[in-house]
Amino acid sequence: MILVLAGTSDARELALGIRAAGYTVLTTVVTESAAKSMESEGLPVLTGRLTADDMNQLIQDKGLRVVVDATHPFAEEASKNAMAAAMLAAVPYVRFERQSLSIEQGALITTVDDYKQAAELAAEKRGSIMLTTGSKTLKIFADRLIGIPDTRLITRMLPRQDNMEKCEELGIEQKNIVAMQGPFSKELNKALYDHYKVTLMITKESGKVGAVDEKIEAALEMGIPSIVIGRPELEYGTLYSDFQGVIQFVNDSIHKEG
Repeated sequence: MILVLAGTSDARELALGIRAAGYTVLTTVVTESAAKSMESEGLPVLTGRLTADDMNQLIQDKGLRVVVDATHPFAEEASKNAMAAAMLAAVPYVRFERQSLSIEQGALITTVDDYKQAAELAAEKRGSIMLTTGSKTLKIFADRLIGIPDTRLITRMLPRQDNMEKCEELGIEQKNIVAMQGPFSKELNKALYDHYKVTLMITKESGKVGAVDEKIEAALEMGIPSIVIGRPELEYGTLYSDFQGVIQFVNDSIHKEG
């Protein structure tokens, strides 16, 4: 049985590809929505965050033979836990990561290394700021941007109860919350930018599957500056940006065992 750390649409497709290659697959996700996506394809799924020890125990209990880490490009903690668990359990680890977009620096696009840098730069620029980086790091931006003069923080995130509760705790008013599930077309992005009179857009480099290009192209066409947060840099070891590379790695690992 192969463990696939999933949660995104491309991770689901990879899990299906591994199953089609003749392997039994177990997927893990964080949210109920992602779990339903796996279940709809008949993929066995466990829901909830796993520590390295949790994952190690799962590998031992289920006799899992390879760990395929297909988590989101910004799920840094999950990847670290997966690598640690694979090492503890002495099973092969392989990383699938969707290809990066080539984003050129320019007058309207600034790339930064992390969320804190993005928040600091946004505080310098001020204005009507649309944040499209999700709820996980919302506090970094709320702490830095809410309450400073001439600044409105609009947050775009999944329409989940815990997200709405987090917004309330951080002092983000309902009128500044866009609770919708993407991906968003360029036209819808432009409509939202226009509706909120956006003067600055913040996103992260999640790749084409994450519809980052639609966000940026919409902003560029409207003359709106964008701050793009670069991916965390981790030493994954074996990494592929195509499904076939991962499946071949799984084949080689299983045959090496045999």
